[in-house]
Amino acid sequence: MAAMRTFVAAATQEPIDEGLLLLFPAPHSVTGENVVEFHTHGSKAVVAAMIDAMTSVSGIRQAEPGEFTRRAVANGKMDLTSAEGLADLLDAESQQQRKAAFELLRGGLKREWEELREKVLDLSARAEAAIDYVGDEDETGGREEALVRDCEALRDEIEGWLRLPDRRPIRDGIRVVLAGPVNAGKSSLLNAIAGSDRAIVSDVEGTTRDIIEVPLRIDGTAYVFVDTAGLRESEDVIEQIGVGRTKRNIGEADILLWLGEPGESPEHERLIVIASKADQRSAPVKGAFNLSAHDPQSLIPLFSALKKLSETILPGDNGLSLTQWQRARMIEAREILGDPVPHDALLLAENLRSVRELIDHLLGRSGVEDLLDRIFGRFCLGK
Repeated sequence: MAAMRTFVAAATQEPIDEGLLLLFPAPHSVTGENVVEFHTHGSKAVVAAMIDAMTSVSGIRQAEPGEFTRRAVANGKMDLTSAEGLADLLDAESQQQRKAAFELLRGGLKREWEELREKVLDLSARAEAAIDYVGDEDETGGREEALVRDCEALRDEIEGWLRLPDRRPIRDGIRVVLAGPVNAGKSSLLNAIAGSDRAIVSDVEGTTRDIIEVPLRIDGTAYVFVDTAGLRESEDVIEQIGVGRTKRNIGEADILLWLGEPGESPEHERLIVIASKADQRSAPVKGAFNLSAHDPQSLIPLFSALKKLSETILPGDNGLSLTQWQRARMIEAREILGDPVPHDALLLAENLRSVRELIDHLLGRSGVEDLLDRIFGRFCLGK
């Protein structure tokens, strides 16, 4: 229902504004409850007067962050994965972040997990029937073998889910760590990539002692470039702390840019070896990207390599990825099913019940109050 109305403060009967009044009766609203929207002219003075007028009425208060979305989840208008997608969409800065978040919001994960839940329910019913079934021994054994095979197929399907990429890089940016010995040109390279002086550059060894993070978007992909302290033995306590942080960041890197000798780089799944200061070398270094922070053209092959490695980190065409919490639940489900899957109907029935409960957690149907607090705490007021 829509109507033009004059908005009047109940306490003083003073007119505040004229605007559009929209009524969405339950359950046909975004939250599943009765919802009223006041569309005003939007100046700060009008909005402040409207809020003061409404909150002066007994029983009316301002919403907590994410409260409307939380009510939508509680009333079945939105599932937990869609709520996470909305939170990510509100924070999205790159097009890739927007696309991945929108796929969650529109129920990409929900549809897949609902299908998975139906499979578990079907297997549970078969396991319960096998417990109560009394018949020919060969027939009973055949039913149990078929049930075990299907449980193994379920476990393999869950294993496939665990191969999905992590959501953190798409949500927070791919973490690219620059590391190497002191005075290797890490800070100069960071400034060249960023196109500005973000890090201190000096010929004095050990200039960088703290971690410097620079968020950047390159060809629509969000990155966080991390400049670290040079690696070397030192008696300086402050420098030792910086080196310790460097080693920790190397372990947390999605992509490692190593500015040092090719044979001295730490082991890393996604490693790019860089021979910096190419303009000062008499010959190129084999097995490395030879570049100069003073030559923008020399950075082009590096950007191409970053893009290629990024494709192994980010979600594929379906846009699906897992948070750490979701991955932990999936790992738990895989371990509950067992390897090998037990040939016992009673044990299978119990294991399948536990797996169904985990899927219900993933869908936000039960046992997720602490998680809801974290998710909706990311929302701004009015969402």
